[in-house]
Amino acid sequence: MSQSPPNAIQLQSVGSQGTLATLPRPPDVQNPSSDSWASLCGPPPWGLSCLLALQHILVLASLLCTSHLLLLQSLPAGGLSFSPAQLLASSLFACGVSTSLQTWMGSRLPLVQAPSLQFLIPALVLTSQKLPLALRTPGNSSLVLRLCGGPGCHGLELWNTSIREVSGAVVVSGLLQAILGLLGGPGHLFPRCGPLVLAPSLVVAGLSVYREVALLCSTHWGLASLLIVLMVVCSQHLGSCLLPPCHWRPASTSSTHTHILAFRLLSVLIPVACVWIVSALLGLSIIPGELSAPTKAPWFWLPHPAEWDWPLLTPRALAAGISMALAASTSSLGCYALCGQLLRLPSPPPHACSRGLSLEGLGSVLAGLLGSPMGTASSFPNVGTVGLLQAGPRRVAHLVGLFCMALGLSPRLAQLLTTIPLPVLGGVLGVTQAMVLSTGFSSFHLADIDSGRNVFIVGFSIFMALLLPRGFREASVLLKTGWSPLDVLLRSLLTEPIFLAGLLGFLLENTIPGTRLERGLGQGLPPPFTAREAPMPQKSREKADQEYELPFSIQNLCPCIPQPLRCLCPLPQDSGNEERGPSEPGETADLLPDFGDQCPQPSRGQSQ
Repeated sequence: MSQSPPNAIQLQSVGSQGTLATLPRPPDVQNPSSDSWASLCGPPPWGLSCLLALQHILVLASLLCTSHLLLLQSLPAGGLSFSPAQLLASSLFACGVSTSLQTWMGSRLPLVQAPSLQFLIPALVLTSQKLPLALRTPGNSSLVLRLCGGPGCHGLELWNTSIREVSGAVVVSGLLQAILGLLGGPGHLFPRCGPLVLAPSLVVAGLSVYREVALLCSTHWGLASLLIVLMVVCSQHLGSCLLPPCHWRPASTSSTHTHILAFRLLSVLIPVACVWIVSALLGLSIIPGELSAPTKAPWFWLPHPAEWDWPLLTPRALAAGISMALAASTSSLGCYALCGQLLRLPSPPPHACSRGLSLEGLGSVLAGLLGSPMGTASSFPNVGTVGLLQAGPRRVAHLVGLFCMALGLSPRLAQLLTTIPLPVLGGVLGVTQAMVLSTGFSSFHLADIDSGRNVFIVGFSIFMALLLPRGFREASVLLKTGWSPLDVLLRSLLTEPIFLAGLLGFLLENTIPGTRLERGLGQGLPPPFTAREAPMPQKSREKADQEYELPFSIQNLCPCIPQPLRCLCPLPQDSGNEERGPSEPGETADLLPDFGDQCPQPSRGQSQ
């Protein structure tokens, strides 16, 4: 193995063909030898793309199993009339369809759609009020539910009703998200969300799941600690180590030898495989019983609506759906900004945000109709994986969508995800959420953080977003109005940390007086992250903006779209250079003109 030269840093962009771009080293890096790596140009080989997609599947599995496990534990035991693997398969199929649509004609970012934990809190609120003898442990936010043994308790009927009602809430949330995106709501709100709105939301997003991570890791702290240490070593300590060159011809170069940073690019797969093998050798079977029911799952099935029954629409489901839609929309907008920042792209334009949110809503509608108790939204842990690997080709997101749909067609294969030990899932979720947290902290420098106004907004938004959910869970009697749907709505919204952080930051940022420079909003540039976009050359910014445009085959349909829905299409002045015309696939492969026109050739010593 050899060390990479200290003059370049590799970052894989989301070009039309999944291409890679070499970006200049940021000026604030103090230790170039530890963070820099050799440049790698051209589309990644299919083998490497499949391995990167497999890592995203593992991260998605941590969210999928965690959300379903916590939800199923809140329901009576023994009431499921079908295999839990079929629930996982329906969720995976909906995630695959939503991911493919998102990367093809949504926001166009390599965002993996997963059962976001923002759907879990309203679902738990909805099911907890339905069950008898729901008890809450003092000092703990988790619900401890005891099965009623009286003659009035019907486990199977109660289970089916609860699952159907949660699915109805997911359908409602998806419809509201789709309507909000089609009406251009994100396009009007996102330009008003500067660094002081998005950065606290990202910090709270990283901190808000520590209870779930601790719950998974507590099943075996030894395995969880081993996994976390291996992920840190592979991604950071060995991240700049180059393996011998592989025989693969990158784009725009005649060399067939390219060095691969395997430890960084596989910093999720290698640790998971090692810890999984260690767990098997030690005979540790840390698998939840709720997800590994003895009922045999079929090898093949075709997910379709009303597989078990139609979703149940009630006033309570409507209230929970409103809460899900608001929380998931806030989380998704933060994911868009976070992914763009990690890929060194400009902030997403309004039309990309509107398309992305509307297609996420359609994915949640599909998930609810298929009987899944969880909707789909942009996954923070998967975006954190992009930052951990420093690789985000769009080809990988397409493969993730195809793999998820394939797993969704086979519940028996989907059940393999439940064999991953819980400490492994907790460790993966913890490291990726830490990347989201650190990126949120790094965004504060874009505004004047020494300003008393900004210090107050940041501290107040983060602290209150973490305090209020804990307070309302401890004193739930304060949210009892006597009308069950309103109770569900208030308890769901006021216990969503990300929604509270975004709401408080947005209100304070837009009501407290402050200059645009103080708020981090550069003159003449759209927020957020304008301080990062200001030094970007105009030609480079135009080529980067094209990453958010619709595919060339769909751009021709924009004139046929009704006027109220024109917010889903880019403005004429933003649709590309008029002298060159629309960009063809592969034309925007390299984001920076001075570094993407020609791939650097390996030195004679390295090639030897």
